[in-house]
Amino acid sequence: MLATGMKSRLSFAALAAFLLLTGSLVPARAQESPQPQNGETVAKPKKKPADDSQTPAQPAIPSEYKKPTVPNSDNPTFRSTATTVSVDVSVMDDHNHFIPTLTKDKFRILEDGVPQEIVQFGQGEAPMTICMVIEFSGRFQRYWSQGWRETLMASYGFLETLKPDDAVAVAEYDLRTTILSDFSPDKRHAEEAMSQLRIPGFSESNVFDALTDMADRMSGIEGRKAILLIGTGLDTFSKLTFDKARKSLQESGVPIYTISTLQIARMMADARGGGAEMDFLQADNEMRTFSKETGGLSFFPRFSGEYPDIFRQIEASLREQYALTYHPTNVAKDGKFRRIKVELINPDNNAPLRIENEKHKPIKYVVLAKAGYKAPREVE
Repeated sequence: MLATGMKSRLSFAALAAFLLLTGSLVPARAQESPQPQNGETVAKPKKKPADDSQTPAQPAIPSEYKKPTVPNSDNPTFRSTATTVSVDVSVMDDHNHFIPTLTKDKFRILEDGVPQEIVQFGQGEAPMTICMVIEFSGRFQRYWSQGWRETLMASYGFLETLKPDDAVAVAEYDLRTTILSDFSPDKRHAEEAMSQLRIPGFSESNVFDALTDMADRMSGIEGRKAILLIGTGLDTFSKLTFDKARKSLQESGVPIYTISTLQIARMMADARGGGAEMDFLQADNEMRTFSKETGGLSFFPRFSGEYPDIFRQIEASLREQYALTYHPTNVAKDGKFRRIKVELINPDNNAPLRIENEKHKPIKYVVLAKAGYKAPREVE
């Protein structure tokens, strides 16, 4: 305001002097905006939009939550604001081996019980985005440090199954959740992050909050993605209830793969007189529910030697998938949750598909796919 008033008075004085000398009126020449000097800030007539390219780089190991970087992908799995829905589907046998060579006519998609027409179909590999969410609570780790070290060393083994284009992040949780390394294809960041897990602090285990928070942050990432939870599954202090966490995870569209570390803790509890069996069973059931309803798998190893095969099964389930796309018959933009069910059928009679092994004996299989999606809501 001060600079503007001075400009007005100077312009008026100059104009009056000019008229007195010439008796004519000519337009006054606009003054140029002053340039800022060192240490000065000069107001601009109009504020320019911020330049994202000048945003300072994020730290390699952030101290608190931030939205993970969304990697580019040529294989989007789902966009809730589009008129198409794409679903990645894994078909696994009773040994959790991927079943290949299935054709488009063997699949049927139901949305809220209504059959949908599959407009695109494909199979292949694609880069993955994985967040390893590791429980680091002092509730049980202090009683079985050797078992915890074996679990942690096995977690390093999972990194070896990933390919150069795969991005991985690491988060740990107890009373709260902390991101130790952000998504990066450089696996050394994840290794350095896990090396920080040495002495647990709090004895709480807020798994509901940890899973829903990370799933929400990953919901905008396109391509093949998943959360790998390594922990007991016990929840002691979360703000969210199990039902609310379950609903949130369904809507996020992020598959949850769980590996329980509760077996050794269970044996320790038995040695001390038991009394927590119901809590353990509840934790197991909750982990199974999270995996099943998001299109993941759950594992309950009894010794660390089982980890390599578990990681192989998870890697195969994520990397080898069928990609199905359809246009929903329900086009209402009401923001409601739409349930998806993917089935294998015999195209000749629409009966459940029978899959046989090389000896022509039927084999059991499971179809892994997300439970649904949240429809976009039309902005009024």
